[in-house]
Amino acid sequence: MYTAKENRYADMTYHRCGNSGLKLPALSLGLWHNFGDTAPYENMKALCFTAFDHGITHFDLANNYGPEPGSAERNFGRILREEFGAYRDELIVSTKAGYTMWDGPYGDFGSRKYLLASLDASLLRLGLPYVDIFYHHRPDPDTPLEETMGALAQAVFSGKALYAGLSNYNGEQLRRATAILEELHCPFVINQNRYSIFDRTIERNELKATAAELGKGIIAFSPLAQGLLSDRYLSGIPTDSRIMTDGRFLRADSLTEEKLAKIRALADIAAARGQSLAQMALAWDLRDGVVTSVLIGASKPSQILDNLGALANTHFTEDELAAIDKLGD
Repeated sequence: MYTAKENRYADMTYHRCGNSGLKLPALSLGLWHNFGDTAPYENMKALCFTAFDHGITHFDLANNYGPEPGSAERNFGRILREEFGAYRDELIVSTKAGYTMWDGPYGDFGSRKYLLASLDASLLRLGLPYVDIFYHHRPDPDTPLEETMGALAQAVFSGKALYAGLSNYNGEQLRRATAILEELHCPFVINQNRYSIFDRTIERNELKATAAELGKGIIAFSPLAQGLLSDRYLSGIPTDSRIMTDGRFLRADSLTEEKLAKIRALADIAAARGQSLAQMALAWDLRDGVVTSVLIGASKPSQILDNLGALANTHFTEDELAAIDKLGD
């Protein structure tokens, strides 16, 4: 049975989710990759232990994370049962539903039937009576928003989730959803969206500004642009890289000479700050206090330790921000 380090909270920064009482660590561990049945279980444990030993209390899942879909929840549930049982009250466990999980008309998007059935299945895989945050994973263009938000509210009021969250919504959708959830007195606290130097969609679609206005938190995923914003590709494409081993989310044709030149220029800015490119990219997400937490992924514990170095300096000069703007999205 795992025993956590006694000083695990000494160096981590915790931010409040908007105006709520919930605090999240500045860095959270995402289980999108490396927790499916194709990954070694002992490595999964090492990743979770390293994270928690350094104050990362939030572990982020979704019903379809794998491969196969559901396997990340099942594997993390085993870690909870075998290793983390004594620490459940110190953990934030989140999951989501919205993408395709099973065949037929009730296996994705945002119907009441799908969301509540999916949450029940997630809890079974995790071996938990509740999750701390339950997200709707993506907007549903066909289901009334009132139905989807009502399902989130029921998940909370039934005791199967403590807070509600939204993922991949834009500013206008967030505003409408917030009004419904406030009327239902549902504790909705956080938005999960892609955000990086190379992807600033939430600035253009007003999600970031609207969340700040409404007092809602933001947790950013893909802050390293699937690894592009790291030292991994500075000299080309390694044979063991995600581009070469798993082309679902990052393809070789995305690493053009123009993109590579920008990555190298950003690495120079990072070096002048005394940071790795990955550390600077994570710090950039946290630079203005609007983003509550940044989701990191890792295939080995050393990557988590390197990412923690981002928190030593999240301040940027105006010149640094201007230079990054010229090289970013």
